[in-house]
Amino acid sequence: MVEGSRNLSGKNPIAATLLIPQYTNGDGWGDLKGIISKVDYLKELGVDIIWISPIYKSPQADMGYDIADYRLIDPRYGTNEDVDVLIAELKERKMKLMMDLVHAWFLDSSSSRTSPKRSWYIWKDPSGHDKTGNPLPPNNWSQILGDANSAWTYDPPSNQYYLSLFTPEQPDLNWENPDVRAAVHDVLRFWLDKGVCGYRMDVINLISKDQRFPDADPSIVAEGRGGAIGGPVQYHPGSKWYTNGPRMHEFLQELKREVLEPYHTVTVGEMPGVSDIDEILRTVKGGTGELNMIFIFDVVDIDNVPGQGRMALQKWTVRDLVKPIEKWQSVMIERGGWNSVFLENHDNPRSVSRFCDDSDDTRERAAKLLALMQTTLSGTIFVYQGEEIGMRNMPKTWDVSEYKDVESVNFWKKTLALHQGDAEALRKAREVLDAKARDHARTPMQWDGSANGGFCEGGVVPWMRVMDDFETCNAEVEMGQDGDKIDDLSVWRFWQRGLANRKEHADCFVYGGYRTVDSAEKGSVFAYLRTGEKSGKWLVVLNFSGEDIEWHLPEDVKVQGWMAGNYLKGKPDKPTKGAVGLRPWECLLGMCVD
Repeated sequence: MVEGSRNLSGKNPIAATLLIPQYTNGDGWGDLKGIISKVDYLKELGVDIIWISPIYKSPQADMGYDIADYRLIDPRYGTNEDVDVLIAELKERKMKLMMDLVHAWFLDSSSSRTSPKRSWYIWKDPSGHDKTGNPLPPNNWSQILGDANSAWTYDPPSNQYYLSLFTPEQPDLNWENPDVRAAVHDVLRFWLDKGVCGYRMDVINLISKDQRFPDADPSIVAEGRGGAIGGPVQYHPGSKWYTNGPRMHEFLQELKREVLEPYHTVTVGEMPGVSDIDEILRTVKGGTGELNMIFIFDVVDIDNVPGQGRMALQKWTVRDLVKPIEKWQSVMIERGGWNSVFLENHDNPRSVSRFCDDSDDTRERAAKLLALMQTTLSGTIFVYQGEEIGMRNMPKTWDVSEYKDVESVNFWKKTLALHQGDAEALRKAREVLDAKARDHARTPMQWDGSANGGFCEGGVVPWMRVMDDFETCNAEVEMGQDGDKIDDLSVWRFWQRGLANRKEHADCFVYGGYRTVDSAEKGSVFAYLRTGEKSGKWLVVLNFSGEDIEWHLPEDVKVQGWMAGNYLKGKPDKPTKGAVGLRPWECLLGMCVD
């Protein structure tokens, strides 16, 4: 048993992750007034903090992650005064607001080489010219959201390239420049002074680059590079040269010293591409780390193909899912770090479709199994919009034109360019989109069974197509499934009860000890013990399969009684020793005897 009982009471809040276009006031595009109208909904669920996607003024090339003005709210979302109202409404309910720190915005830099802001970005001369005289990028790095493209964008007037790892509208800031860092600090203070409690820091581990800007090694991606679609490759991932770069910790320590500590800021860093224990603990270790926690992607990356980027697909086992969970639960408790607990966000597909079975007869039970797992793991839990009602991926029957995200569009465009007329290649690429596209997490929130799922009126066209199941899978239906005459809890009610139980027994489920009981080495059952000083010992059992399983309780685990499950609202009637029958996607929570 990894012992818990850490003094981390400030990290207990339940966070809800909101993609702002999902909270609309009726015009088909989300905004701050839409969020304000749903604050009570979030409070009733059990949320303490809401984190919203970027709402700053933006050309909207990548869902607001391309920033034009950090101090001004984009008019499509509302006004700065709307933020003040939202903060006040949250404060009245003892809730808080977390904003998004995006690492790039474009100021007056490209007008000329002598622009005062030129050095705020990373500009380089062409590396040469092709046979027809066209300039070539400074190196062979590929764009992250479109690996057929260069990570460098050419500016003809100045005959230079600027680094834009994600899209041309998202130029990378030059964090080597102290004026840039000071400007970032000022932006953070601006919103903190308004009452924001903290920040989710977008790809914060990409802020420091190897200043030599060397070419990526083509041999690393020689195994059918191009994700699922293959084909010739001109550009290659340069992540080795900009992920957790040489000055990243120096920059973050400065940020902590100048801003984060004085404001007692809540921070969670998005840090893709790193899973090294010591490196992560440098960032999140209590007292010395720069951030409270980071999003570790080991779980949501289990179906990635090594060396082929995110838009590739491989099979996985329950054991593959369990390994990173038990690893980080144990490491953070043993070594004084802190976990974020999540299965969904705006960059990943729906968890019930990805990790379970989202068919009509199993979706709700599977969604509740994932809810029980997350609400009983140590760390700060992040619930993504729609996860609380068990929303699933877009249907495979929809036309590919329904995929709107820049990553999906670039992926399909590259597929067509390489494999037009190749039915098998197109089928495999579509399979990747159906499984992993970011669009799945971005379909409109389903509020009720009216036209467009209550997201907007029937005569209004929403920004993305509403899921076909909105009449049966929506917040109104889910919240209504309660009362003495109902035998089973809805997914929403199950989440609500799980979050309340987590708060009541925080010494156990948030801060307590952890031990794996069954790591799914030989089957589909993941089981673990959580222990608290006051709340005692609890056993969590999760059947990650659509099969009936006979699972045997270890002799050293003494279950006093089963307190919750996902088949009936009341206490499950199951044996407390020996063989325990588990139905498809069944989960159990048992109180144990010490």
